[in-house]
Order: sequence, then C-alpha cells, then structure tokens
Amino acid sequence: MLIGAHGLVFTGTFDEAGLRRAIEGTKNAGFDLIEIPLMDAAAFDSTLAGRMLRDNDLAVTASLGLTPATDLSSDDPAVVAAGRALLEHCIDHVATMGGDVLCGVIYSAMGKYMAPVTERGVAHSQEAISGLAAFAAERGVRLSLEVVNRYESNVFNTGRGALRFLDGVAGDVGVHLDTYHMNIEESDFFQPVHDVAASGKLGYAHIGDSHRGYLGTGTVDFATFFRALHDVAYDGPVVFESFSSAVVSAELSNTLGIWRNLWQDSDDLAAHANRYIRDAMHAVATIDRH
Repeated sequence: MLIGAHGLVFTGTFDEAGLRRAIEGTKNAGFDLIEIPLMDAAAFDSTLAGRMLRDNDLAVTASLGLTPATDLSSDDPAVVAAGRALLEHCIDHVATMGGDVLCGVIYSAMGKYMAPVTERGVAHSQEAISGLAAFAAERGVRLSLEVVNRYESNVFNTGRGALRFLDGVAGDVGVHLDTYHMNIEESDFFQPVHDVAASGKLGYAHIGDSHRGYLGTGTVDFATFFRALHDVAYDGPVVFESFSSAVVSAELSNTLGIWRNLWQDSDDLAAHANRYIRDAMHAVATIDRH
C-alpha cells in the first residue's frame, strides 16, 4: 500500500517551482506517493515532473475535475468530444510521469448542477469512459472514478451509485472513495468499502476530514473506514487531501467553496497526516491478533 499526499497541500501552481515545492514537500513529510492535479494539462510538463519524481523516489498518480466545457455527461456530443480529448492528454501525462492511475471527477463536470443528469448524459459518459479505459490500458494506466457529493456531481454520489454507473462501462475502471464525500452522502464508512471491494472495483482512497483540515479534528469516522480497508485487504493508494485558501488556487477555491483557512503550515499538516494514516493502518492491523 502506498500512502500519499495531494499536491494542493503544498502549492496551487504546478510549474517547475510548484512541482519542486509539492514533490519535495511530499517526500520530506514521509509519504510514498504524490497525487498531482492536472488543472492545466496543456501547460503541464510531465517529462520534467517525471524526472523530479525519480530524483525524489516518489510514486505518482494524477487527478482532475472536468469543467462544463469538457463534461462527459453533457447532452452535447461536441462537449463530450472535448472532454475525451482532454482526458486522453491527461492519460498521456500520467504515463510519461511513470504513474498508473488517473482519478477524480472525470465522468462529469465538477460543480453544482441545477438539474438531474439525463439518460442521454449518462450514456454519453459511460461510452466515453469505456473508450478512455481502453486508451488508458494501452498506456499502463487505470481510470478510477471519484465518488463526490451532490454539490460536485449529479451522476452518482455513493459507492453503490458508482457501481451502477460502471454496469454500463466496458473495461477495467475503478471506484475512488473519499472520506470527505462519504461523510456527506453515505450511511456509514464500513458498507461502501465492502460493497465496492466485493465488486473488484475499489481502486483508490482519499483521506480528508469533514472540514478538510487536520485529520482527526472533524466528524469523519476514520476508525471504521480504516478497519474496513483492512477487512477487504485493500492495497491501493491511500492519499491525504486537504485544502486551504492559503495555498489552493483561486479557481479551485471558488469551485470547492474553500473560504476558511483551517491551516497555514503545509509541512506540519502533511507530516501530521502521514503519521495519522500510518498509525491508523498499523492499529487496525493488530485486530487480527485479538
């Protein structure tokens, strides 16, 4: 299992200076992996990123959220085509960096919808993800669809909803669970892990507290979540995600409603999260001795 940190813990930009800050910060905090958000795929230098990752002996994944102009769940075929082209570019970035996962809200736009998704929109998204899964597999990359709350997508908001969506998708595509979103939408932190794992689809996990601040200071039931991961012998990435308007980009702050600064020191936050996750996983493993 690789324990990682989201790059936005350290910087809101991913030019050479931003990459150095994020990669070195992730390494110094004790993580195994960094998740790099591809917010500007056209300008992103994946060759440079790959070299810096190798220099720091860090594994990598990448993520993004689509916009209304690239929404795979749109009724407009031209918008869907734009989304497919963007995601193909992002998959190439992941492969160039030496990563094997592209995750996030890559099946719809990330943002508040004012109406339910249409049947046509779901079909468009399923068809596009099927094609992208094949494209990704050729490059050694797997897609993992992040389950987010009702204010960030209208396609699905629970683990079971994601599985129903994947019933209409061809290829090897995973489900990405996130404790922040689970705390809003799921009935508990145990059953969704078991449901998704039983399908063979559990591919990625985000760790974030209810207020996106220091782990253990909000309302997320981490003890149950980590125990569930242990129960199903989950061995995929476990990535810490936290946002503050002191660090995150202005555009993403507006999209996600990051209005409060619950932390200022990225290095202290990251080091605490690394210890918290590793201690929790160690603790639940001892249950086998009981």
